[in-house]
Amino acid sequence: MYSGRSRRSLQERAAESGVSPGPPAGSAPGHEVLHTARAEGSGSSADAAAGAGGEGRHCWVRDPPEFPGTWPGLLVEWRQRGGAWQGRVAYTVAGPDGPALIETWLPAARLEPR
Repeated sequence: MYSGRSRRSLQERAAESGVSPGPPAGSAPGHEVLHTARAEGSGSSADAAAGAGGEGRHCWVRDPPEFPGTWPGLLVEWRQRGGAWQGRVAYTVAGPDGPALIETWLPAARLEPR
């Protein structure tokens, strides 16, 4: 049995697959650090991936347009437009016919690390 879970996590299954993602480009412990590093021009592109090695990062999506509330999401990448940061996120919402997957760019103020 796994602590608090009935199955292995995605991270555990990926590690056992034998496929290596390659060495990480650097340490990215949280949303704030990523945002700050890009704002200071750390050499990363404006459309850089959310995680150190290009992986997504879990986040909370707060009050997206047309879907008020807080939704769990996956931050895929950052970009800067008109002097403001935006994150590309994928998240699910409860729709009239069941869950719906949404992928969109949202202002950084609507995203929080999980």
